[in-house]
Amino acid sequence: MAIQTVGVVGAGQMGSGIAHVFSLAGYDVLLNDIAQDSLDKAMATIDRNIERQVARGKVTPEDKSAAMARIRTTLDLTSLGPCDLIIEAATEKEAVKQAIFDKLAGHLAPHTILASNTSSISITRLASRTDRPEKFMGFHFMNPVPVMQLVELIRGIATDKATYDTLHDVVVRLGKTSSTSEDFPAFIVNRILMPMINEAVYTLYEGVGSVKSIDESMKLGANHPMGPLELADFIGLDTCLAIMNVLHDGLADTKYRPCPLLTKYVEAGWLGRKTQRGFYDYRGDVPVPTR
Repeated sequence: MAIQTVGVVGAGQMGSGIAHVFSLAGYDVLLNDIAQDSLDKAMATIDRNIERQVARGKVTPEDKSAAMARIRTTLDLTSLGPCDLIIEAATEKEAVKQAIFDKLAGHLAPHTILASNTSSISITRLASRTDRPEKFMGFHFMNPVPVMQLVELIRGIATDKATYDTLHDVVVRLGKTSSTSEDFPAFIVNRILMPMINEAVYTLYEGVGSVKSIDESMKLGANHPMGPLELADFIGLDTCLAIMNVLHDGLADTKYRPCPLLTKYVEAGWLGRKTQRGFYDYRGDVPVPTR
C-alpha cells in the first residue's frame, strides 16, 4: 500500500527527528505527545534543524516552508488512528509502549501499519498485544535521525511480506538505507554497540583508564568519531542501561551484565547531555569529565 499520512508518537529527540525526515520527504505528519511544551520544543527544533540544511544548500527555503506546513501536532493520541502508518517513538520502556498501542486499539483504520522505533525490545511481543501483528514492524532510526543514514527493519514472527515491502519502500523514499534484522534482543546495531559502551564503563569502573583516556583511545586508536563514554552521554545513560538489561534478560548471558557504575549514574539522574551531567559535565562552556 502507499503511505501518505504518518503519525509519530513521542516528540522527543527521536520523534522530532522522525517527523523532520518524513515531512521533508513529502509525507503529512501528525506528531503526538502528552505535553504541549514537548510539542512546541519539537517544532522549534525541527524548524532550526531544517534551517541548518537550508544554510548548507541541501534544502531550499521553499522546501522548508512546505515541510513545516506538513507537520501538525496533537495531544490526543487516538487522533492518529486514521494515519496510514503510526510510528511509536516513546521512551525505551516496554510498559509505556504497550500502553500506547493499547490506547490506539479501536481507533485504527483497517489498513494502518503500526511500527515501533524501539532499539531493543521484542517486536513479536509488542505486536502480539495489538489486533494486527501482521501489520506491525520494528522501524529503528539512528540518532540523530536527519543525519544518520541507516534504518533497521525488524520483522516480528507474524509480520507479513506486504508490510515489510511497504516500509522498505518508505525507507527508500526517505533517502535512507535499510538493514534487515531478525527479532532478537537489541537487533544488530545495539547488539554490537551497547556491549562496547558497557565495556568502556567497566574500563572506567575498574580504574583502567579515565574518561578522557578511554574516549581519546577509541577516537585516535580505533578511528571512532566519538568516544564510547561521550557517545553514551549523547544516547542517554538510561537508554544504554535499558538496552543492556534487555540483552542480559533476553539472552541470559553474563557478558551482557550492565556495569554497576552505569547503574549508579542512572540512579543519580546523571543521564548524559539531556540532564547536563553524565560521564561529562555539560554545564559549562566545555564538557568536563566527571571521573
